[in-house]
Amino acid sequence: MKRINLLLIAIILLLGTLNVSLLSQNKPLNIIFCLIDDLGWKDLSYMGSEYYETPAIDNLANDGMVFTDAYMAAPRCVASRTSVLTGKYHYRPELKKGHGIPEDQVLFSEAFKENGYRTFFAGKWHLGGKGHYPEDQGFDVNIGGCEYGNPPSYFYPYSTKKEPTPHNIVGGEEGEYMTDRLTDETINFIQDHLKNHGPKPFLAYLSHYGVHGPFEAKDSLIKKYKDKLAKMEKQKGPDFIIDYTGKVKMKQDFPVYAAMIESIDHSIAKIRAELKKLGIEQNTAIVFTSDNGGLSTCEAMGKRRVATSNYPLRTGKGWIYEGGIREPFIVYWPGVTKPGSITNKPIVGTDIYPTLLEIAGLPLIPEQHVDGVSFAPLLKGDENFNRKPIIWYYKFAKKGTGNPGMAAIRDGDYKLVEFLLTKEIELYNLKEDIGEQNNLAEQMPDKAAELKKIMDDFIQEINPTPMETNKKFVATNKRLLEELKLVKEKEIYVD
Repeated sequence: MKRINLLLIAIILLLGTLNVSLLSQNKPLNIIFCLIDDLGWKDLSYMGSEYYETPAIDNLANDGMVFTDAYMAAPRCVASRTSVLTGKYHYRPELKKGHGIPEDQVLFSEAFKENGYRTFFAGKWHLGGKGHYPEDQGFDVNIGGCEYGNPPSYFYPYSTKKEPTPHNIVGGEEGEYMTDRLTDETINFIQDHLKNHGPKPFLAYLSHYGVHGPFEAKDSLIKKYKDKLAKMEKQKGPDFIIDYTGKVKMKQDFPVYAAMIESIDHSIAKIRAELKKLGIEQNTAIVFTSDNGGLSTCEAMGKRRVATSNYPLRTGKGWIYEGGIREPFIVYWPGVTKPGSITNKPIVGTDIYPTLLEIAGLPLIPEQHVDGVSFAPLLKGDENFNRKPIIWYYKFAKKGTGNPGMAAIRDGDYKLVEFLLTKEIELYNLKEDIGEQNNLAEQMPDKAAELKKIMDDFIQEINPTPMETNKKFVATNKRLLEELKLVKEKEIYVD
């Protein structure tokens, strides 16, 4: 009799657990999309950093799926963020009309709002001025989103004599830190949503200004990383190397930047704790990534302070080498993604739009996110997923990061890189050469020609509007090349 009673109790408990699981699956899925500014692929401890500490982000990775080969569609923020929100490559001509994202484009925020979601934005927008703010493009609430590419200051009142506090950040107290404030605003939104909007699902886009400059952090954390650096064994190798037209940082040893990363980690910990406290952790998906590679380069003869090292990836922000476009990427979809799962399937920022729609059970809009492919099958464990080639086109030479204009294509394990001014071609097998050091273009001319044709045909079909005028592109690119005597006048090609 005692055994029968114990068996009945066990069955009842099991059925109760199944019922809770089924109820959570039947609830609409809430989504938190967390985008970090300038965070490098190697800037997290789960990715192998021995200097930066990110236990909460590591836990998120352990609880979800890690993408080792995730990319953004551009190596800088405006272009990459445009591609994320529209599901289109930023160089499509229809995205170049006026200031900001044109009004005739449907952003994923608008798609979610039209499907009954309440939408929230906090942090960096940088996609147009007044009339093009988040609240004008599908977000019910906007805290901090405006034309700013970075906050005037990370400390309250988040302003300088020349630059006011970011849009809609009201009040605060001395010593308050921007990353903490945006975290609290996100939590306040979630609490208010549950209290006043019942079963309606939400989409929260937390777009942290960190870890972009100005490099400012809490004193206690700066001291922690100064002390840690002093106790660490000296990192081997040079502090910087010259790579093409850039000077590249090779060590992670900047205490202020490390402290900024830890504040981001605290943000993730606090939000996840709140989701659990509110009882919505099991029907809230979290996507965590960065908008471009870590800031690791300046022009070869420059003295700009850069933040981090992306090694073993090549170069960083602004470049189409892996250091500029490959991002940390985690998806936590409770009950669906296998905890601790890892995939090396390539995805790109344009894929985020259709994927968010699909995991939320919403209809796709293929005429809108034309360059995006939903990777929801991967999240469900389908390793047969393979997307079409990813194509980058970035005709934007920049002195600050020392990068020339570049284009590239990745198809499978192979990546072709083209320098747009000199027409130099490089080919790499990323599976065997993640650092892009062994140029196979001469050894594998047929493969190089195949990839170049796919890339050229696609770019010709789109007929991109360059980010800069041809004149400015040529002048900047030529100056970078001439500094290191890498090019002569007769070697310049102008479209």
